[in-house]
Amino acid sequence: MREFIHGVDISSMDEVVRLGGRFYNKGTEQTLVNVLESYGVNYIRLRLWVDPYSEDGISYGGGGNDFPATIRMIKEIKASGLKYLLDFHYSDFWADPGKQIKPKAWKDYDEEQLEKAVYEHTQSTLKRLKEDGLFPDMVQIGNEITNGLLWPDGKKPAYDKITRFVNAGIRGVRAVDSDVQIMLHLDHGDDHEMCRDWFDHFRERGEEFQIIGLSYYPVWNGAMKGLIDNMNLLARRYGKPMIVAEVSQPFTMEDYASYEGLAPEKRKGAAAKPALEKNLEYPATKEGQTLFMEKFMEEVAAVEDGLGIGYFYWEPAWLPVKGSGWATKESLAYMQDSGPCGNEWANQGLFDYEGNALPALEVVSRVALRKSKPLADGTET
Repeated sequence: MREFIHGVDISSMDEVVRLGGRFYNKGTEQTLVNVLESYGVNYIRLRLWVDPYSEDGISYGGGGNDFPATIRMIKEIKASGLKYLLDFHYSDFWADPGKQIKPKAWKDYDEEQLEKAVYEHTQSTLKRLKEDGLFPDMVQIGNEITNGLLWPDGKKPAYDKITRFVNAGIRGVRAVDSDVQIMLHLDHGDDHEMCRDWFDHFRERGEEFQIIGLSYYPVWNGAMKGLIDNMNLLARRYGKPMIVAEVSQPFTMEDYASYEGLAPEKRKGAAAKPALEKNLEYPATKEGQTLFMEKFMEEVAAVEDGLGIGYFYWEPAWLPVKGSGWATKESLAYMQDSGPCGNEWANQGLFDYEGNALPALEVVSRVALRKSKPLADGTET
C-alpha cells in the first residue's frame, strides 16, 4: 500500500519560532511539528536557497532558508519520524514563474558553468546530508520552473537550456543516491496546455524523474475542477505519480496588521485579498477552509490509476509575528523589487494569527486515518 502524502511546507518555521511564534493544539502549547504530526501530517517540505544574505551578511528574510536553518528543521523532523522533501531553489531567494534569479556567485557564469554549478551544488548538499544521516525522502529540482530557471539563460522557451540545467540537478541527485524519488514542479496546475507543452519538451532529452508536482491556489486558479481535469489528462499521457506540491485556502479575510506591527506603507498585506474572494468555490472562513480541504483530498486521491498520491499545503504556519515577512530591504535590492515587505500569507494558514490549530486540520486527521490506497499495480511501499 502506498501511503497517501498529507504534507505541509513549513520552511518559515525556524524563523517564526525564533521571533516568538508559538503553536497551540486545543489550547495546549506544542511544537509545530508535534501539532502537525498529531493531525496526521506525514511529510514535510523545505525550501533551500543558495546564499540568502546580502554582501554585508544581512538575511534576506522569507524564512531565512540557508543550509544551517534547513539542518535545524530537518533534525526536528527526523526526530519525529516524519519524511521530508528537499526543494532546491537554484537562487539566493524566491524562485517562481515570475522570477528565477541566478545566485550572486553564479551571475556571470556561462551556460556550461551554470550546468556545472547546479550539479555541484545539488551533489555537495545531498552528500553532506547523507553523511550526517539527514538525507531527504524526496528531492525537488527547481521550484515552479514553468518558465525555466537561471534566467536569462534558462528562460522559456529556451527548452534546450532548461533541460540541460534540470538534467544537471537530476544527475547531482543520482551521484549521491540512485533510488530517492525526484519531483519536477510547475505552477498553474489547472493549465493542461502549458503542462503538456513543458513535459513534452522535457521528455525529448530529459533525465528520468519520478513525480510531477503542480501548484494549485484557488484564490488565483479558481475552481478545483481545472486542477483535477488536468491531473487526469496528465495521468493518461505520462503515467507518472502526481503531487499537488503547493496548495492553500484562506480561512479569513480579516486583516492582521496589528500582529505585524508595521506602518501601513511598510507592509504589503495579504496576497489573498478580499477582491479575490470571488474566485473561491469555498468561502474564506474556517468552515469554508474545512470543506475545501475535505473535497480537495478526496478529489486528488481519486485521480485516474491511483496517480494522485498527495499534496503539500504551503506555509500553513507562517504566523504574522513581528519581523517575519516575505522579504527585507536587502532581498528587495537583490530582486530589484519595489516592495513593500511584511507577511503576505497569514490568512491562508492552518493556524489562526495567534497560532491555534484550525478545524481544517481535523479533516486531515480523519482522512489520514483511513486505509492507504494501493498502487495501480497492486504492490506496496
